Formats: sequence, C-alpha cells, structure tokens
Amino acid sequence: MSDTSPGRLILLRHGETQWSREGRHTGTTDVPLTEIGRSQARASGQRLTELTTDPVLVLSSDLQRARVTAEIAGLAAQVDPDLREWDYGGYEGRSTAEIRQESGTDWDVFRDGVVPGATPGETVEEVAARASRVLVRARPHLERGDVVLVGHGHTSRILATVWLRTSPRLAAQLTLDPARLSVLGHHREDPCIVSWNC
Repeated sequence: MSDTSPGRLILLRHGETQWSREGRHTGTTDVPLTEIGRSQARASGQRLTELTTDPVLVLSSDLQRARVTAEIAGLAAQVDPDLREWDYGGYEGRSTAEIRQESGTDWDVFRDGVVPGATPGETVEEVAARASRVLVRARPHLERGDVVLVGHGHTSRILATVWLRTSPRLAAQLTLDPARLSVLGHHREDPCIVSWNC
C-alpha cells in the first residue's frame, strides 16, 4: 500500500464479559456480553463515529461477544473466523494466577504458550498467521477508506504486531481494554500505531 492510501485499520475489542471481568482466558468459549459490556459497546460506537464516518469494510470475529459488540456499536460486520481469540487449549477459562500457581512459574502466554486441553490450543505464531490472513483481506479496501476489525484482546494485539512487521511477542507490551479502539496506519511508508486503547 502506498503512503497516499487514505485508509486506516481501526481495531475494536469486544465489550466486557463475565470471564473478562474475572481475568479468565476466554478463547473459543462463546460467552455473552455483560450489561456493562453492552453499555461499553454503545459508547464505543459513539467514539467510532468521531474516528470514521463510513468504513468501507467491517469484519468481526464469529464469536458472539464480538458480533454483538459490532451490532450494538452500529456496525454491519461480515464474519471472519480468523479474527477469533487465541485458542488457549488447556488454559481456557483459567486465570493467569491459577496457571502460575499450578505451574510454579511466572507463566506468560506470549512467552510460554499454552498446553493442549479440550482443544489443541495455538502458538503465538499460529495466531499471527491468522492475523496475517485478515490483513491480506483488509489491505485492498484500505485504498478506499477505513476498515474496522471487531475482535478480541490478544488476537487484536498480535494483529497490531503483524501490521508493524515485528515479533508477535511484542503484543505482550500492548494492552487493549474491553470496547476500546486502536488505530493503525502509516507514517510515510512505514506502518505505525496512530492511537492505542482509546
């Protein structure tokens, strides 16, 4: 994409769920938004109108917490399963504190990964590969305007590192709170973060 492209990538994380409130790793489990999460989604829709008037493409994870966030925010999203959250395998539904207590280590998902459980789980590189596929689909649309991606905390953070052409493990240094927006764009020809976690 040239530096004259008008489009930016706008990332929207889904609103609060009971599991996100409790700090539980929520990958493939399809949990609903809380009432607070629904309220956050409405507020994110209002903030989004200040960023972009008419996105040329909106993609959403197929999980209900993202799809419903998009709907409440006033977005007509196409479903893209590659925007799903990290598959945490045997760590699904568990908090970092629980995993650390059990393992006796200072476990970190970006550094240490996950173990198989009801699902095999994914490596950080596998999540980054999914994010790369999303970007391949989004890039042609950026020539015409802004693209909104409605997804999840870890996957969106990893997607940002893929956009920046850096290690997906850098995502550990990015935070993304429920129903917050982040904007990715270009400074001259270099991919950059325009704003984060707003």
